[in-house]
Amino acid sequence: MKREIIRTADGSTTIHLPDWGESYHSKHGAIQEAYHVFIKNGLSLFEGKPVSILEIGFGTGLNAFITFLESESKNFKIDYVGVEAYPIEASEVVSMNYVDELKASDHSPTFATMHESDWEIPIAISQNFTLTKRKQFFHEIDDVDQFDLIYFDAFGYRVQPELWSTEIFTKMFTALNQKGVLVTYAARSPIKRAMTEAGFTVEKLAGPPGKREMFRAAKH
Repeated sequence: MKREIIRTADGSTTIHLPDWGESYHSKHGAIQEAYHVFIKNGLSLFEGKPVSILEIGFGTGLNAFITFLESESKNFKIDYVGVEAYPIEASEVVSMNYVDELKASDHSPTFATMHESDWEIPIAISQNFTLTKRKQFFHEIDDVDQFDLIYFDAFGYRVQPELWSTEIFTKMFTALNQKGVLVTYAARSPIKRAMTEAGFTVEKLAGPPGKREMFRAAKH
């Protein structure tokens, strides 16, 4: 499938799939979306204590990188697992301008390491941040009571509705610890229904720039 590097409205880059009319991040701002959905409405709930995170769709590494930056600036430990069935190419990694846009030049080697490190092996990125990348399909996830927080960043319901099914969200529910939380940029009725059927309590929140709403789901 054809892939293009595009610049989003906040200046940060993403990968666009023209055949699907779908991008890895919001065209209204990749970095803005990541901070709003995953940091402000997800990670901030656990700030100051050790947290275990599962990311559904490691993709360009943006969510992992900004989460690493948060762990450094606020000094708390994060165990981060990123699941990705189709890793991006090395040429695409170097085209991502996140280090510059985030003014994080000191951590440029870190962003490279996140992509160059081996799969299936925990890597100590820093004293506070451990990364494990897992090359697997989402339906293969079988973790039980492992994570405090899930970043659900799959391709959109319009192009891959099967990734937003009750079956997948049941796996997410099982993977979370009690009182764990899942956050996603999405806010469609069929998605809420699937989350609820899986056992989640779902709340609708204000969305990132360019998007009216998003979901946060909790395991009580």
